[in-house]
Amino acid sequence: MKTSLAVLFHGLLLVPMALVHGQTPAPAGHDHHAPATGGGRKIELIKDITADDFLRLGKEPKTVEVTLVAVYNDDNYGMNFNGYAKGAAVYTIPKGWKVHVTFINPSPVPHSVIVVEKDDVRKLQVAEPYFKGAGIEKHLQGIAFDKRTFEFTPDESGEYAFACGFPGHTMNGHWLTLLVSDTAEKPTLKLGDEPAKDASSSK
Repeated sequence: MKTSLAVLFHGLLLVPMALVHGQTPAPAGHDHHAPATGGGRKIELIKDITADDFLRLGKEPKTVEVTLVAVYNDDNYGMNFNGYAKGAAVYTIPKGWKVHVTFINPSPVPHSVIVVEKDDVRKLQVAEPYFKGAGIEKHLQGIAFDKRTFEFTPDESGEYAFACGFPGHTMNGHWLTLLVSDTAEKPTLKLGDEPAKDASSSK
């Protein structure tokens, strides 16, 4: 009975997302990871964001800038960051580097971002960020039509996730992989099946 209720609950979480974002099958040749413009999104929040902004070197040594856009497109019922979900984009950050995150949600559906241990993506609700400062405030409440910034310095290597802290979203795939590495000399980003690329140059 518990299993049936859980499946029903997960389904109910997905239904409103599909209705709000109007997810429909993509036409042939469509880039699944391109930004969408419909679904009630406030496009002016992200009009100047490009894939180069997803990971950039900071202006100071050993600093890096990460941009995460929720509901970038309609993949995974809008529960994605930068068009990727279920860990399909992999950020690798050298241990001890300072990470500045810009989080943007252009949609009317609340979302947030918080860094958690990778195993925690299976949980219905995530409590606190694993690293000090590694998440937006009131991550359980989320934000809509808005953006936030935060900084953290990962001081422990391992497998983590940039996860949506809104209850139920992470366990339905709204998370990206974050690897904190003892051996990496520079930050990289792997998007889906593409090869990992170095961070873009600082602005």
